[in-house]
Amino acid sequence: MIKEFTKGLWKENPVLVLLLGMCPTLGVTSSATNGLGMGVATMFVLLGSNAVVSLIRNIVPKKIRIPVYIVIIATFVTMIDLSMQAYAPKELYDALGLFIPLIVVNCVVLGRAEAFASKNGVAKSVMDGLGMGLGFTMALVALGGVREFLAGGSLFQIKLIPGWTTDFMLWTSAPGAFIILGLFLAGMNALNIKKAKKEGRGYKPASMDCSTCNICDMEEGK
Repeated sequence: MIKEFTKGLWKENPVLVLLLGMCPTLGVTSSATNGLGMGVATMFVLLGSNAVVSLIRNIVPKKIRIPVYIVIIATFVTMIDLSMQAYAPKELYDALGLFIPLIVVNCVVLGRAEAFASKNGVAKSVMDGLGMGLGFTMALVALGGVREFLAGGSLFQIKLIPGWTTDFMLWTSAPGAFIILGLFLAGMNALNIKKAKKEGRGYKPASMDCSTCNICDMEEGK
């Protein structure tokens, strides 16, 4: 079960390796606080949906499994949305805005429900959800932290460098998000390639394509 937990942190990180969940990754990571809030919300949904999907995996007809999974995910998203609306700081809830309801169609959540939870027991599915959720959160906090620091010299809204200019608004905009994400991906690939060479093997990035997917009928005909 340790393997199910750790793979989402690095080897199969949903953002930096599988490139999943790009919409919230680019949309809400203007600060570390926003990244943390979005990551924790997504992790809660991942944990809950993985557990429930695993419990009912043997009783849900195959042809309707995807709509059933979406209803389950939507239930947990509604729970976290209402909880954040009631208890989270208003600034954080307003900043995340529409991205919280959009967790329903987040490919990280639906992908783990279909690719893993529907085929494994509850304990493994929960560990998978926890690892993927934590990896997703770490990536969002890192991206948000770098962008927030470059834009204003602060981290988690704490000023680290007094007098740092606030004119670098590129880093809190969409182009800045793409630039920082690209640098993160380049660094991630460089580390993995270096590690592979050190171990005397070729580096093959993890992927999510038709060869590894089993959601649609194309896979069933292979």
